[in-house]
Amino acid sequence: MAKKRGKRYQTSLQAYNRDEVYDVKEAVENVVKTAHAKFDETIEAHIRLGVDPRHADQNVRGTVVLPHGTGRTLRVAVFAKGEKATEAEGAGADVVGAEDLAEKIQGGWLDFDIAVATPDMMGVVGRLGKILGPKGLMPNPKAGTVTFDVAKAIKDIKAGKVEFRVDKAAIIHVPVGKASFGAEKLEENFIALMGAIIKAKPSTAKGNYLRKITLAATMGPGVKVSSTDIANSVKA
Repeated sequence: MAKKRGKRYQTSLQAYNRDEVYDVKEAVENVVKTAHAKFDETIEAHIRLGVDPRHADQNVRGTVVLPHGTGRTLRVAVFAKGEKATEAEGAGADVVGAEDLAEKIQGGWLDFDIAVATPDMMGVVGRLGKILGPKGLMPNPKAGTVTFDVAKAIKDIKAGKVEFRVDKAAIIHVPVGKASFGAEKLEENFIALMGAIIKAKPSTAKGNYLRKITLAATMGPGVKVSSTDIANSVKA
């Protein structure tokens, strides 16, 4: 039985041609038109890649700082000691600790969105793998969250750094901002994201890398984006 869609969703479908593939500018403008919810909807990019995630060398993953941020204020927890703890506090970390922070998390506290750790603290953080791992909160060197440069890591996160990672279905799902940003800022964020994804293309990936690209508001339908125009926009 087909899922019945609400009136706002049906209204959104009338704002554009769902079967058409749009260039970047038109796609962003159309997805903003579909955001009819009473709250400020998140605009997300969904990118199907021509990779096989079963192979370790095709697990596309990386980070990018969006020019206009994500529209979210992220709470950052930092595992550090001594000077690095002081550095983290000065850079705006929301909570800083070492073994005490680990104990707090083991007790059920998880009031943060992302965790950063200095490499020397990974022995402590590693014991939290079963808690942090399933929630996507485990610090990782590839995501830039295991580093001695905690100040830069925190500032990048607060400025709008997002992580992208291909899932088992070879799709990347990433927020590129809020509907209230307007089309111009969302377009710039989207192009920055796509540039990072293209740069992360594995050398072993063959054939068409960008298979299907869609933009969608939280409560809205998807708008198809031209991969050819993406490639041209990134080069420009």
